[in-house]
Amino acid sequence: MDPLTLGLMVAITTILVLFSGVSVALGLLMVSTGFLVIFDGMRSLELLPEILFGKLDNFALLSIPMFIIMGSSIASTRAGADLYEALERWLTRVPGGLVISNLGACALFAAMSGSSPATCAAIGKMGIPEMRKRGYPDGVAAGSIAAGGTLGILIPPSVTMIVYGIATETSIGRLFLAGVIPGLLLVGLFMAWSLYSTWQSGNRELLASGNYSWKEKFEILPRVVPFLLIILGVLYAMYGGVATPSETAAVGALLCLIIAMVIYRLWNPKDLWVVLRDSTRESVMILFIIAAAGVFSYMLSSLFITQSIAAWIGTLDVNPWVLMAAVNLFLLIAGFFLPPVAVILMAAPILLPIITTAGFDPIWFAVVLTINMEIGLISPPVGLNLYVINGIAPDISLRTILTGSLPFVACMILAIILLCLFPGLATWLPNAVMGLAH
Repeated sequence: MDPLTLGLMVAITTILVLFSGVSVALGLLMVSTGFLVIFDGMRSLELLPEILFGKLDNFALLSIPMFIIMGSSIASTRAGADLYEALERWLTRVPGGLVISNLGACALFAAMSGSSPATCAAIGKMGIPEMRKRGYPDGVAAGSIAAGGTLGILIPPSVTMIVYGIATETSIGRLFLAGVIPGLLLVGLFMAWSLYSTWQSGNRELLASGNYSWKEKFEILPRVVPFLLIILGVLYAMYGGVATPSETAAVGALLCLIIAMVIYRLWNPKDLWVVLRDSTRESVMILFIIAAAGVFSYMLSSLFITQSIAAWIGTLDVNPWVLMAAVNLFLLIAGFFLPPVAVILMAAPILLPIITTAGFDPIWFAVVLTINMEIGLISPPVGLNLYVINGIAPDISLRTILTGSLPFVACMILAIILLCLFPGLATWLPNAVMGLAH
């Protein structure tokens, strides 16, 4: 059978299997095994265990559970609420300081936790009721937190970037750096829209400043500065040549646990057990998907599907930017239905040869891909962050949350366009810090 036709069959079968409700990892294994047996014979099964476990034989994978523990220990404390309160007190004289505080807190908490749902939950529990109490529109209050939460998969340290780095054999350090400026760009666009929509609501009092004493401003800092120092320390160790990402993640996880125990009195063994249990569960889920995706990639390569698609794309007389637009559309649709990790692991083996053949930088593409995944987090039908916000504020309808989130989707699309026009937004910092890639 023609490999391109076979590839279409694989795509349709994979979509149907995943839509049936089967877990992503198990679905990928079922599709991979089925096609290998049918088109390559039973002998192909002999290699599957070796491929499955071999995909996990990577030292860089240790950073995933470590960063997850780091985020879980922060999310299990009042760190998010304290971070929000600290920014609110220090930005009180800035016009629209409350909504800026929320988005700033989302950005910083995302950098500490690397988790979008955790960011939404931690900042939203404090931010949404406070904004509504002061008269902000429900759409602005809910939409800004839902969108701010998506920054967790872009601003380093990001588990999504680690997964992309492992799937494409790209430097994780470069990927982390590549997400910094686009992450700050998104924060700026989110803040600009939030201020504009608040101004448009006609309630000018919302943009007025409040008042806190210097004592109130300084008394909250000891509770949040240690976490921020850990983030800075992790990044310094990683880029200063002190340690590898996996080693810095392990030290960061240990320090976050210690600070959670010392500052927030997380002494209860039950509370610590919940942190470790949830971290283990999420880590195993991600690692299982990575292993299953390795088998899926092997199946695509073994049946010459990946090579045929790349060769076919190379023969097309299509403008590279038209091709990139098509890739973005595919990622956008995939992100509507599947979690970011699954999309990256399934799509990377196919898309990477295509985008490199077209002359695009894989580091730059990682940022574009991640922003597409962010859009999926606040878009139906899955839209994980929308449901997290609805759980925090059940009296705000899902429709209102979605309506409030749509302008932020437009901000993300604008960010992708800016990245296409100015690729240096993603590539300049990695090249400046680590030198040109070879």
